[in-house]
Amino acid sequence: MAHDRTVSARGDTPSGVKAVLGPTNTGKTHLAIERMCAHSSGAIGFPLRLLAREVYDRVCAIKGENNVALITGEERIEPRHARYLLCTVEAMPVTDRSLAFVAIDEAQLGADRERGHVFTDRLLHARGREETMILGASTLEPMVRALVPEAEIITRPRFSTLSHAGARKLSRIPPRSAIVAFSAEQVYAIAEMLRRFRGGAAVVMGALSPQTRNAQVQLYQSGEVDYLVATDAIGMGLNLDVEHVAFAGLSKFDGVRQRRLTTAEMAQIAGRAGRHQTDGTFGTLTGSGSHDSDFDPEEVYAIEEHRFPPLTRLFWREPEPRFDSIATLIEDLETPPERPELGPAPEAIDLAVLRRLAEEPQAIDTVHGPAMVERFWEVCRLPDFRQQGAETHARFVARLWQDLRGGELGADYVANAISQLDRTAGDIDTLQGRIAAIRSWAYIAQRPDWVLARDEMAARARAVEARLSDALHGKLTERFINRRTAVLMKKLGPDTGLLSVRMEDEEVLVEGEHIGSLRGFAFHVDPAARLSDRKLLLAAAERHLASLLQARADALVEAIHAGTAQITSDRGTLAWDGGRLAVLAPGRSLLSPLLVPDRTLDAIPGPSRKALVAALEAWLDTALQPLAPLRKLDEASRSEEAGPDLRALLIALVEAGGMTSREASGVDRLDKQRRMMLARLGVRVGALDVFVPVMLRPAPIALWRELARVAGKPPGGGVPATEMPPALPARREQRPPGYRGLGKQLVRLDMAEKLLREAHEARGARGGKASFALDPAKAVSMGLTTESYARLLRLAGFQPIAPRALAHEAHGPPAPTRWRWRPPRRQAGDVRPKPVRKDGAFAALADMVRG
Repeated sequence: MAHDRTVSARGDTPSGVKAVLGPTNTGKTHLAIERMCAHSSGAIGFPLRLLAREVYDRVCAIKGENNVALITGEERIEPRHARYLLCTVEAMPVTDRSLAFVAIDEAQLGADRERGHVFTDRLLHARGREETMILGASTLEPMVRALVPEAEIITRPRFSTLSHAGARKLSRIPPRSAIVAFSAEQVYAIAEMLRRFRGGAAVVMGALSPQTRNAQVQLYQSGEVDYLVATDAIGMGLNLDVEHVAFAGLSKFDGVRQRRLTTAEMAQIAGRAGRHQTDGTFGTLTGSGSHDSDFDPEEVYAIEEHRFPPLTRLFWREPEPRFDSIATLIEDLETPPERPELGPAPEAIDLAVLRRLAEEPQAIDTVHGPAMVERFWEVCRLPDFRQQGAETHARFVARLWQDLRGGELGADYVANAISQLDRTAGDIDTLQGRIAAIRSWAYIAQRPDWVLARDEMAARARAVEARLSDALHGKLTERFINRRTAVLMKKLGPDTGLLSVRMEDEEVLVEGEHIGSLRGFAFHVDPAARLSDRKLLLAAAERHLASLLQARADALVEAIHAGTAQITSDRGTLAWDGGRLAVLAPGRSLLSPLLVPDRTLDAIPGPSRKALVAALEAWLDTALQPLAPLRKLDEASRSEEAGPDLRALLIALVEAGGMTSREASGVDRLDKQRRMMLARLGVRVGALDVFVPVMLRPAPIALWRELARVAGKPPGGGVPATEMPPALPARREQRPPGYRGLGKQLVRLDMAEKLLREAHEARGARGGKASFALDPAKAVSMGLTTESYARLLRLAGFQPIAPRALAHEAHGPPAPTRWRWRPPRRQAGDVRPKPVRKDGAFAALADMVRG
């Protein structure tokens, strides 16, 4: 052992050590603050950064900001002449005897598995020059007598009475209550129920940043909400005006196993009820799904009478290990204590990281010499703010060491890492993850020998943490607080649960009174229900709305599965019964949009909402079946067999709704195999256009236009809703999909192909080279004018031959116009047809049609 301070410090411990012990709400911390301020200098070590910050603000108000310092792993405010230090226990000075007063808060945490050895070391060695105070629970008394026998023990009674109130339903929990759960999922579920029943609740969890926790606590303290839902994080360091504490369960996972809380842990949490002279109550929450949600009579007696088994051992770890080598360091950290009152500390996260990295030669190949080993150990002691376990944290520490082993981190590198986390978008879990990550960088930036431009980088990290904390507070408030209901419930009390609520023809009735209606899943309040004598009815409807929406959602799911649901889709919005269900958002491709449920669906209870969203996605798949031909093209475009030319053509067809100009399509470059593949996909290669015939219908085109609009692509002009005639008059608006322009008219692509195929058949009957006559009857029946018909023929390479004029004084009908075919020759990029002259052959054709 390098330096056994448990032995060496015993002979020179300063006098004036006091151990102030007792349950919660005994004023121990307040006494320590008063005693420190009475001295010329002092320091207090707290278990939480949150509590250190709270006391820092109080002492600043007494002594002035220039005389007070805040020292934590993530934040350091150190005026040059500061004489009073508010610290976390890990960051407080231990061997410095220049301070007149030193106090350690919550010293019973020496029995904590993860941090206990730190508290034990401070209990043994942190001393003030004139006075030292050890604050903790009464269970710590035997350990103080054994380890610090010179200490004067002062026991303080609780200011108020704490009594058991039994088990209650959530709907019967009184205002100004805290409900304690032991998992984030349970905290969210309870807060969601309180939002529906009581207007909302503040949320406090260990994973929140101190700033977010303060903001949530302020919501409760200010009276904006009457309920607080928390993990056991409220058991320490938070002074709240709580009158009742309800336990949602009495067991938790402690990092090793699921176990029942000890009576001391129960009392630490229950003790939040009742502040100063105000009595408090505690109990359990029925219907929470926990199998151990009842206190035993012995536990009730222990909590009410503050009688708990004394601590028999504190955890200890060598506080001053040797740094000769990593092996020596690990050996010292694993050395058991020599005193029977101390037990070896379980493997904390820093030692676990050190052991894992010691097994990786590439991570420690440069760690030689005491100075480098000590620096490596300091990096391993980076707290695991993200709570992802030793394996994941070790990888992060290894990457950090690769940058730190050669010197300090550059300001640009740290600034870039911080800026990547400076994003306030995302849900609650996402923001919590970013806050945990930025806390790691705040810790790194505080180290004086790790980061260049330390003060600037630390300020940046704190600013980002503040922004993320504000965003998280906003998300929690938005999700778990309904301000209108909260105000109503404050005035109306809990009796609204006794009122009957029902629906008749989508109208919501409370005690037979009409107060509003449901359109889709949105509740619309009847303006008449806002009268003061109707507020009680309105609050009751709010409470029961979840069950009504659940029944409505289940009915819609059944209708969707039966194919009878009257869901409409317009401009990317899905609607039902006059209310929005969801909107379509761009997906991985134009044909695969994402379905984003409307916010009104958030009020539906979880399982029913999940089933409804799944049913809507199934409905969307069915609704998109008319686009199955395009989906086949989309899938084929990803095939390796397609080749670049065919792939480009298929993508163009999908993007254009299954139709494109032949001239710009590149189809003539395809070999025989690709042409056959194109034919198997249902694509027709025409004289002027390449198109999918089944897409030339109103329903598929309208559906494709809607998806194109969702994807942010120009969908083209409008088409008739129920039919697509062979010909349409051309308008100034954009040409509708499925048609080819012929001057003043438009012709549907498949009709144009029929006319041109008929022309080629007539050409073929004449041997292919001789001129031939055409019967315009089919074109006329389609509604085309002779000018449009002639323009179509010329686009396809047909050229009119004017008939010879009749001899002088000859009589009889004019000879018909004859045609010949010459493939059109156009320059690249010029697809405009040459104008048709209204003379010669065209006039003869017009006369033939009129004749």
